[in-house]
Amino acid sequence: MNIKKQIIALTTITKKEIIRILRIWPQTLIPPVITTSLYFIIFGEILFKNKTITVSGQTVEYLHYLIPGLIVMAIINNSYTNTVSSFFISKFHRNIEEVMFAPVPVPIIILGFALGGIARGLMTALMIFVTAILFGATSIYSLSMLLATAFLTALFFSLAGIINAIFAKNFDETTWFPAFILTPMTYLGGVFFSIDMLPNNWQVIAKLNPVYHFINIFRYSFIGVGEFSFMYLTAIICANIIVFLLATLAFQKKMKK
Repeated sequence: MNIKKQIIALTTITKKEIIRILRIWPQTLIPPVITTSLYFIIFGEILFKNKTITVSGQTVEYLHYLIPGLIVMAIINNSYTNTVSSFFISKFHRNIEEVMFAPVPVPIIILGFALGGIARGLMTALMIFVTAILFGATSIYSLSMLLATAFLTALFFSLAGIINAIFAKNFDETTWFPAFILTPMTYLGGVFFSIDMLPNNWQVIAKLNPVYHFINIFRYSFIGVGEFSFMYLTAIICANIIVFLLATLAFQKKMKK
C-alpha cells in the first residue's frame, strides 16, 4: 500500500473506533465522569476539604493535588478498556480478518485501534476536567506539557490493552490484568497521596511503579508541583515505542497463524 492508502486505512479504523465510542456514550463516557465526581465529593469535599498536602517541600491544597491524579486515572482506565474490548471483539467475531484481507499493514491496524483508545481517554479527561472546574480547578501550569503527557499516557495504555486482547483467549482474560495489576498500580501510583508520606524504603519501591511517573509528570504539568525530570519524560516516550513494537510483533505472530 502506498502512503495515501495507508492514511485512508488509518483514518477509517480510527473513525470506526470513535463512532463506536460515541454510539454507546452512556457506557463509555458517562460512568467515568460519575465515578470521578464521587471521588471529588468524598475526598475533596467531605474527608479532606480545606486540607493541604506537602509535595517536594511545597504545600498544596489537597483538592488541587487530587484533580490531576483522577484525570490520569481516567485516561489510563478508559484508553486501556477501549482497546482491549474493541480489539478482542473484532478478533472474536473475526472482523479483524477483513481488515487484514485489504491488506492493511499491521502497524496501521495497531495505530488505528490505539488512536481510538486515545480518543476515548482524552474525551473522558476533558469531561472530567470540566467537572473539576466546578470543584475548584483554576489554571494549568503548562498546557503543552499536559497535552503531551495525556497523549503519551493514553497511547501507552491503549497499546497495552491491544497486547492483552491479542493474547486473551476469552473475555475473562481481558479483565484479569486491569483488575489485579493495573488498578493496584494506579491506586498506589500517587493518585490520592504523595509518596513523600511513605518511609524512605517504600518511596524507592513506589518509584519503580511506572504508573507513578505518568501521574507525577501530568500533575507537575497541571499544578507545577512535584518531581519532574526530562529523563522520565524521555523514558515514557521510549516505553511507548517499545510497547508499539511489541504490539506489532505480537499481532503478526498470533493473528496471522
